[in-house]
Amino acid sequence: MATPQFILDIRAKAGDTLLFMPGVVMVVFDDRGRVLLNRRADTGRWALISGIPDPGEQPAEAAVREIDEETGVAAIVERVLSVFTNEPVVYGNGDRAQYVDIVLRCRAVGGEARVNDDESLDVRWFAPDELPPLGPIARGRIELALRDDPTWFAPAPAPGLADRGYRAP
Repeated sequence: MATPQFILDIRAKAGDTLLFMPGVVMVVFDDRGRVLLNRRADTGRWALISGIPDPGEQPAEAAVREIDEETGVAAIVERVLSVFTNEPVVYGNGDRAQYVDIVLRCRAVGGEARVNDDESLDVRWFAPDELPPLGPIARGRIELALRDDPTWFAPAPAPGLADRGYRAP
């Protein structure tokens, strides 16, 4: 995956130190209710479209930019689905990162789905009942996007419980 220059600059100073960074993940629907997925070049697996906001960029701006850059699809953001801190990852070069994903429901308004950069091997629309193999987190995000639930986030423990060892499930 193409690493943004600002992260390369940070890595030059921080080495492989764990970086805690924002991410945007988009559940993009077309007018037929299909979901846009890409088969990632780094893993070969199907995934929701995602990326890292540039410094000073709003999450919705980053979402629209990433969708266009990766797939050639023009989209608008409809709503925030969830805010979720992922488990830390270690990349092949030893760099460590942990992402706080802002998951957004988006709607395609133009363009044509295609591989539009070197981050994807394939880009396609899938009916929700015909999805390729996806992990449980991606499937849960798609299910959330199909409902009208309020924004999901991990609840914080009630005041005073954290110091007694309580952790949210």
